[in-house]
Amino acid sequence: MADINIEEAKKNLEKKGFLDLEIDVNLDLFSEIERLKIKKNAIVLAHYYQEPDIQDVADFIGDSLALAQKAQSTNADIIVFAGVHFMAETAKILNPHKKVLLPDLKAGCSLADSAPAGLFKKFKEKYHDHLVITYINCSAEIKALSDIICTSSNAEAIINSLPKDQKIIFAPDKNLGAYLIKKTGRDMVLWNGSCMVHEIFSLEKITKLKMRHPNAKVIAHPECVEAILKEADFIGSTSGLLKYTVQNPATEFIVATESGILHQMQIKSPLKTFIPAPPNNSCACNNCPYMKLNTLEKLYLCMEYEEPEIIMDEKLIQASKKPIERMLEISKKFGL
Repeated sequence: MADINIEEAKKNLEKKGFLDLEIDVNLDLFSEIERLKIKKNAIVLAHYYQEPDIQDVADFIGDSLALAQKAQSTNADIIVFAGVHFMAETAKILNPHKKVLLPDLKAGCSLADSAPAGLFKKFKEKYHDHLVITYINCSAEIKALSDIICTSSNAEAIINSLPKDQKIIFAPDKNLGAYLIKKTGRDMVLWNGSCMVHEIFSLEKITKLKMRHPNAKVIAHPECVEAILKEADFIGSTSGLLKYTVQNPATEFIVATESGILHQMQIKSPLKTFIPAPPNNSCACNNCPYMKLNTLEKLYLCMEYEEPEIIMDEKLIQASKKPIERMLEISKKFGL
């Protein structure tokens, strides 16, 4: 998140009294947020991994691809992004003249953090004849070093759209990259990054869960390690997993991704049972701590005072916009 100084931003918010504000406990935050949407022509975009209250008040809920597409097409004057920093940053890149807000500036991403721009630039220089396909879970600086951005929904289609002799660097997720190598048969160079949530699922505990729920389908996000993916009945993006649970006749599902998606799964299939895949320790590590930094209270304050705002350098916006637009063009071509 080199484009914005978190501590400096916090100081600015403190000067304005934003961080010391207290919310009246009797305030109906749902009604207030709806009022502010109308008053300010604002749209609330939320990722599937947000807490249920935020999902319920959002105008649009989706995975990274759908959120990027919605951000590109919205007519709202203010985009309030209930997600993590790289997502709000992407919305700003696609809407440089609109105000983009993020309820908590510290809502980062362990996967994005695993690819520092300086190190990645040196890595890229070793493979000067390779095209760089980068997973959207990265900073704007990494996007600016990329040729095409992808999401887990469209990565396979994007790779397959390229000539078979095209050499490729895939970054930053090594697990998604390894999965895509198997799916596409391409010999890609992988950056050694990963998501802390998807790395920590316990194969032993999932195996025990399967014994207790023999009819349950195991579904997993491709950011999971290979051992977990081998146990999965279905592997897909967040939206792909949701769609599978709706369409599959099974009534029980063991879900190996961030547990926030279970809220939408339960809404769309109220008579089915969804079991979060357990991590390999006793903490709630299948909850992304960054995603959960956003709260309904922070969302309200963010909309009321229009802070914190995502501010980016114009040159960085232009450089990082090109590979995102290329992704959106390819996705549109393949109907994704």
